[in-house]
Amino acid sequence: MQKLATPHKFTEATPLSRERFPLAFALSVLFFAALGFGLCRELSGEWSVNEQYNFGWFVPFFALYLFWLRWQDRPTPEVRSQKLEVRSRLVAAIIGLAALLLLLPVRLFEIANPEWRPLAWLHAMAVVTLTLLFLWYVGGTAWLRHFAFPVAFIFVAVPWPTAVEVPIIQGLMRIVARVAAETAMLLGTPAQVEGNLIRVSTGLVGVNEACSGIRSLQTALMIGLLFGELKRLSILRRVALVAGAVAIALFANFVRAVFLVQVAAAESISEVSRWHDIAGYTIIALVFVGTMGLAYWLGPKKSSNAVVAGVPAKPKPGEGWSPATRRLQPRKLSGLPLQFPVSFVAAALCWLLLVEIGTASWYRVHERNLVSAAPWSVRWPEQSLNFRKLKIDSEIRGVLRFDQGEAAAWTLTSPATSENAGEPKASGTQVNGTRENTISCLLYVFRWKRGRNSALLANLHRPDVCLPAAGWTQVADDGVRNYPVTGAFELPFRHFEFQRAFEGLAPQTAHAFYCLSEDRAAGPTAASRDANSPGMSGTRSEWTRAERLRTVLHGRRHLGQQVIEAILISSEPFSARDAESHLRELIRDAVVLREGENR
Repeated sequence: MQKLATPHKFTEATPLSRERFPLAFALSVLFFAALGFGLCRELSGEWSVNEQYNFGWFVPFFALYLFWLRWQDRPTPEVRSQKLEVRSRLVAAIIGLAALLLLLPVRLFEIANPEWRPLAWLHAMAVVTLTLLFLWYVGGTAWLRHFAFPVAFIFVAVPWPTAVEVPIIQGLMRIVARVAAETAMLLGTPAQVEGNLIRVSTGLVGVNEACSGIRSLQTALMIGLLFGELKRLSILRRVALVAGAVAIALFANFVRAVFLVQVAAAESISEVSRWHDIAGYTIIALVFVGTMGLAYWLGPKKSSNAVVAGVPAKPKPGEGWSPATRRLQPRKLSGLPLQFPVSFVAAALCWLLLVEIGTASWYRVHERNLVSAAPWSVRWPEQSLNFRKLKIDSEIRGVLRFDQGEAAAWTLTSPATSENAGEPKASGTQVNGTRENTISCLLYVFRWKRGRNSALLANLHRPDVCLPAAGWTQVADDGVRNYPVTGAFELPFRHFEFQRAFEGLAPQTAHAFYCLSEDRAAGPTAASRDANSPGMSGTRSEWTRAERLRTVLHGRRHLGQQVIEAILISSEPFSARDAESHLRELIRDAVVLREGENR
């Protein structure tokens, strides 16, 4: 009787052919390495600038380690009939093709909007789907279940959508603030809650990242999931472990908030910043050790038949192996079961390369007529009256994501007008004709390097965005004017006017000047290019889907930007012309053109 031919499968007894193994293995490793590297490259921007996601740098290494542990006790690949093999190839081709095609629009939008969080989730889902699809095709349903957790572990490092994250974070902040204030009152320290701030006799104490003492709820989730997998806990025990990790983080941050309130009340607000980071690092250790202890308590107890890291101990003499025990027991295969067709992997690799080349070409085509602007920097007027550098809040850094940022404040004084009209003016332009006027000057300078963020991001730190949030009311928009720096080089500034009044105090006037300078933009001159840029003459970015879509359709990616913002504040009214005169002097003295520098 003639035997029916069956498709070749790699099993424990089947050695790999020298002709097939190297090419199939090399292409598979190269393909998934490229997938993982591309995803981590996009997520790294959030990991670098957002303290809540700094832990993301460790997640890929944890995922690889968990996968390696799972590989040690992988189940035997299922052997399919010829009919099932054909069906599996069809399913793999359909799902794989859909996931690969999704990468094209995702990459096209990511280049123009790298911080848009839904794109990160789509990208991660495509990578995880392709990886699990490969494992399913190679080893069947048993492999899919066995390797699902380490492959999907990368999701803990993907930033939550803002619509989900903000309500949770803000809600937890308020809860911790209320509980901390009540506890401080019980300890004899007068405290009053104002949103997520606690007012004590010496000032306001902020409750930041209240979801955990290690700066985020997501980090506590990552630790709980990690230890749950290392101990190979059941689903219910993993849920209990994650809930315990979050509870430990909440309690730790509550203790930190009470401690900082006590420090602020007993000493001063300035002492809070000194103790804030120390308390934060202490909480990191507390959450880690507490979660590890909880995982040990929830895990299987040590015994002669205990399961350690998912691998059962050897049976006692006379006892046999159960089927479940045999599946979990580590074993060495003579080869790696690579059944995925080489042509499929090669085509997928070519598609990844085509996606990167095609998306880069789309933006380069739209950048053919762009001209590089002259690079400039700021020379701070450190000799000015009451000059001091300002610390930029970490929350502002997280929102703006700038690579370099500095701020400073000083005082300008304008004396009364001389009775002799022909007498030259003293230092500083006259802004009030009857008595001396003292003006507070604030200067902010931010720099974004190319490719790390959206071109819309620099448009967030505008006076008409920031000052109204501080209680100012915009009364005028005087448009864009160019101010000379040196020679023919000019910078365009948009001029806004604001007013603010407090009960029982004289109203304040503020003139704010905003300049967005792009490293490369269209137009014959630097002045006309920047004056007509969307950030200067247009309205502020609202971050709508339509606006993000327009950046892609117009091929506008981030090529490097710089923002300089000057704010002049006085309790005495002064005209727009006087304020512009002050800015003209400031720009001429503070802005320095860097000759011969390439960006």
